Amino acid sequence: MSKIRIAIIFGGRSAEHEVSLQSAKNVIESLNKDKYEPVLIGIDKEGRWFLNENSMKVLNSDNPKMIQLAGSENEVALTPTGKSSQLLHLKKNTPVSGIDVIFPVLHGPYGEDGTIQGLAKLADIPCVGPGILGSAVGMDKDVMKRLLRDAGIPNAKFVTLTSTNIHSFPYHIIKSLLGPVVFVKPANLGSSVGISKAKDEASYNKAIEEAFKYDLKVVVEEEIKGREIECAVLGNEEAQASTLGEIIPQEEFYSYSAKYINEKGALLEIPAKVPDAVAEKMRDMAVKTFKLLECTGMSRVDMFLTPDEKIYVNEINTIPGFTKISMYPKLWEYSGIPYGELIDRLISLAMDDFNKRNRLKTSVEF
Repeated sequence: MSKIRIAIIFGGRSAEHEVSLQSAKNVIESLNKDKYEPVLIGIDKEGRWFLNENSMKVLNSDNPKMIQLAGSENEVALTPTGKSSQLLHLKKNTPVSGIDVIFPVLHGPYGEDGTIQGLAKLADIPCVGPGILGSAVGMDKDVMKRLLRDAGIPNAKFVTLTSTNIHSFPYHIIKSLLGPVVFVKPANLGSSVGISKAKDEASYNKAIEEAFKYDLKVVVEEEIKGREIECAVLGNEEAQASTLGEIIPQEEFYSYSAKYINEKGALLEIPAKVPDAVAEKMRDMAVKTFKLLECTGMSRVDMFLTPDEKIYVNEINTIPGFTKISMYPKLWEYSGIPYGELIDRLISLAMDDFNKRNRLKTSVEF
């Protein structure tokens, strides 16, 4: 039986480029090589695609601060030509090979926001994780929070800033709306990149300036004082929630450094010490959020649990981290699904969803 060809796509035009390289390295190492044939595609920060023929070509692979794509001459493009989709070698103008499934290990814009998912749909190839809509909504914190709010799912109060309204929300107005301590975030980014905690006018102005370096839209949120609880979700129509895990930051908040560079920046406690009845509510809320935002395949839902046991959804991550210290694979491993089996399930879910959608009519019978 021929192997399934899996295009693992990593890197990308994002401030989370380095995180993607770390995640991809672990996905590739955990792939069942007897069942799958990996096709490794690295995207550099300029957006060029390179075929890594025999192995993942990165430099400083064991150093999260210095990891980067190595140079390559094999620049390729995915041609959206329907059933005969294939990689095209740009310099030689010759086809490289066909692809059965795309596994995007891309974090942030140009990968987690529906762009790769849209390309996969045009190319008629199954793609692991949520589709175009779920990916786009999950990436945009402003739109995500509005949908959660309108559906009655508790989340932090917020104000969205753009170039047209920023002058209407100086610190004293924000303080009156959201309280004296706020978090300032680029709307379309993850991994805590560009996020700051502001406590006064000076730190607020600095935080706004920093966030606008990464996005044209910035979300300012009230501070929720509570424990940071995460839940992994897996599945399509019949999604299931993992056991809960708790992030215990050793810094002021769960920063980029704490997530990916400083192994002592946060403690991960699995399972989270939460009463059974509360844990069940949080797991239900994670699945409800997953379905509300039109997600399939995988996501990680991050929540806050206050001292009086109120639950708030912080955000959803539609391509969660797969690094050695990432919560998503760790939660499923504790829940009984080891890393390799998890990758296998995600690929199967993508193919199942693709096959169901491909049975839909694309023409009208007269």
